[in-house]
This record gives sequence, C-alpha cells and structure tokens, in this order.
Amino acid sequence: MTAQDSVGARLAAVVEKDERLDGIVSRLTGPTQRLIASPGRRDLLLGKQLGHALHPILTDLPIGLWASSVVLDVTMPGSRPAARRLVGLGVLAAVPTAVTGWAEWARTGKREDRRTGVVHAAANGAAAVLFGGSYLARRSGRHGTGVVLSQLGTLALGAGGALGGHLAIGRKVGSSFS
Repeated sequence: MTAQDSVGARLAAVVEKDERLDGIVSRLTGPTQRLIASPGRRDLLLGKQLGHALHPILTDLPIGLWASSVVLDVTMPGSRPAARRLVGLGVLAAVPTAVTGWAEWARTGKREDRRTGVVHAAANGAAAVLFGGSYLARRSGRHGTGVVLSQLGTLALGAGGALGGHLAIGRKVGSSFS
C-alpha cells in the first residue's frame, strides 16, 4: 500500500473535491480574516516569534492530555480523578489550539485546502465537545459515560488529526517565517 492508498489520503481526496463545503468556507472567511486583521495578533497566532507555525505545537497539548486520560481509563481504573483532570485540561488546551488553527486557515488560499481545513476543524471540534461532555459526565459521577464519550472523542480526534497531518505534510499548509 502506498501513501496515496491510505485511508487518510482517500479521506482527504474526497474532502478536497467536495464542493458542498464551499458555502461553509465562504461563511467562515470573514470571521477568520477579522481574527488575523491586526498584525500583532496575526503574528502571535501564527507563531512569527517562533519562526514557524504555532498551531502544530499546540495540538500536542489536547492530544497528549486526552490520550493520557484514555490510557488511564484502560489501564488504571482506580485513577478516575486523574483521568478527569486530564480530560478537563485537554478541553481547556483545545481553545488556543483551535484559535491558532483558524488563524492558519485564514491564510490558506487553495480551495481544496480550505475545504479540508473546515472538515479538520469540525472533526476536532466534535472531539472537543465529546471530551467536554466526558468531563461533565465524570464530574457528575457518571464515569462510564465519560469513558465512552472519551473513546468517541478519540475517534473524532483521529479523523481530524489525519486531515491536519495531510494539510501540514502532504499539502505543505502552515506558516513559516524566514
């Protein structure tokens, strides 16, 4: 199997060609352009001070926190409070990650990349909502429901991550400053 035959590549190819996404892309263009309208805010959100995009670095936080919570759920059933904290911290970390992602998306010019970015954001947004629901369920004593929601969130996160990886690596989308 070649890289082009992978599930992620096939998913990305379908999304890139889906013209039904153009309406959403159009509606999101104005708000995201306003997000980066200020040069100082744009530079901060894109990571100019680092010399490369900030968004990919920030993705490690929610992914790592949520993955750690899932590992605790599976391997250490007595670690419910720690898993709950990790889920909650991941939800908090998802906010700046999403904002920097939208800033990157606002600078993306190719229609195919904009479509993929919207689906990437939707999948990751679904993951954040599922993990948020997991946190609330766990906090109210419904640990089993929280675990199921985390597992569903992990699936959404995987789909979003595959598309994000395709954008960053396959399509070379991302800020770089030289």
